[in-house]
Amino acid sequence: MKKFQIFIAIIFLSSLVNGQRIKDICYFKGISSEQLIGYGLVVGLSGTGDSYRSTFTVQSVTSMLKRFGITVPDANLRTRNVAAVMVTAKVNNLAKQGSEFDVSVSSMGDAKSLMGGTLLMTPLSKNDGNVFGMCQGAISIGGYDINTSSGGRVAKNHALSGRIPNGGVLEKSILEEGFVPEELSIVLKEPDFTTSIAIADSVNRVFGTQVANAVDGAEVALTLPAGQQNLTEFLSRVESIEVLKDVIARVVLNEKTGTVVAGTNVKISPVSISHGSLNITIKSFPIISQPNAFSQGKSVLFNNKVPSVNEDRNELRDSTYTIDGASNAQEVAAALTSLKVSPRDIIAIFQALKEAGALTAELVIM
Repeated sequence: MKKFQIFIAIIFLSSLVNGQRIKDICYFKGISSEQLIGYGLVVGLSGTGDSYRSTFTVQSVTSMLKRFGITVPDANLRTRNVAAVMVTAKVNNLAKQGSEFDVSVSSMGDAKSLMGGTLLMTPLSKNDGNVFGMCQGAISIGGYDINTSSGGRVAKNHALSGRIPNGGVLEKSILEEGFVPEELSIVLKEPDFTTSIAIADSVNRVFGTQVANAVDGAEVALTLPAGQQNLTEFLSRVESIEVLKDVIARVVLNEKTGTVVAGTNVKISPVSISHGSLNITIKSFPIISQPNAFSQGKSVLFNNKVPSVNEDRNELRDSTYTIDGASNAQEVAAALTSLKVSPRDIIAIFQALKEAGALTAELVIM
């Protein structure tokens, strides 16, 4: 007999006291991350590489050996110690020549594991085909995948992808002329009109002059103050300014894990709630099917699982409770605690409150 119990973690996001730095919620227009990609070979595998069916691996090995003056017929190549991989990386476009960065390596063929492999020198390019970096090094997969000849297997994590810390090196700067913005402005990572106005007001208050203007909910235009010659110093002062970010009233429910996350502006209007506690029980009734005589059949075991539902008729739990209203997340928590509901019922209560119009928040169900 199996009894399922659902546990709920309720997380309430408290109000920001000191605010958040502009650099944590925004970025300067023209400063972003560049995606780099490349195709390479991983060698040194212990028989867990690509098989002969991965023809692109065989062709890649043949082409590589020709560069070293070695010619080997494709039919004679055995690539079980080699795997073809795709290499990806994300680099800040302010990074200069010689900067090191992490790269991710993922198998393309039918390799079984990249454990113990070493990536050979691989060029990395942008989507326009221009090469900006090179990478190579030993791969860390953070786990293992061990197979035996008898079919046994022991595995931890995913063994067909890994990382090479500081395995990439920029061959040339992505912004060759440095950061020269055509339009000096701040872009919000999460557009919001209230936060945009708050950023402009905070910047103007710090510099004592009208240097920031909210264009819309996603962008705040900046003007270099009179007498300010160093652009880097100005941007450094701007990104360190703290702003009170406006938070949308939102409740996120994850029915799979039983998690409820409530924002700081969540409110509950006066409402009455009646509820009962449901216990879900699944009982197992094995059924054995026997074949007819001389039918050459086999006995089959069928595990018939029958669910049943009963309601806990506890006098205290089946009572009706009244909430006089809650104006913030802390009061919501206190109100739910006073109901003495089971953890499993909290998600259903939030859904019912939203349908009744008593929950002033956006309800998101994952």
